[in-house]
Amino acid sequence: MAERTMVRNGNTQAQAEATRTYRAFAPRVDIFETDHELLLLADMPGANPQNIDLRYERGELSLRGQVDGAARAEPIVEEFETGDFYRVFQIHETIDPSKIEAEYKNGVLTVHLPKQEQAKPKQVQVRTG
Repeated sequence: MAERTMVRNGNTQAQAEATRTYRAFAPRVDIFETDHELLLLADMPGANPQNIDLRYERGELSLRGQVDGAARAEPIVEEFETGDFYRVFQIHETIDPSKIEAEYKNGVLTVHLPKQEQAKPKQVQVRTG
């Protein structure tokens, strides 16, 4: 890989070469926490569920895929992104990776990240005596 250099404050530093030559965007995401799970909602209108690659590995949840830009008619206004998308999230170790589930409906990807039993809040009964 070719190395580029950058000069900052009189010092020469190596600058990383770009690894992507295609356009990619980051879908908008909301994340909520309940007592039982983290809930991730990714806004991806136009995505084909078969083109969504969702992976959990070593504490990271990666989301990548493609939204096809093929339009049914000539657009007048385009506000939704098209092309390749990519996001990575650091996931806390209290998540149970064996129970992660995802569904895509009406342009929204919903990812359920259940908490392990020991991480869930526990109600403690107070006795009187």
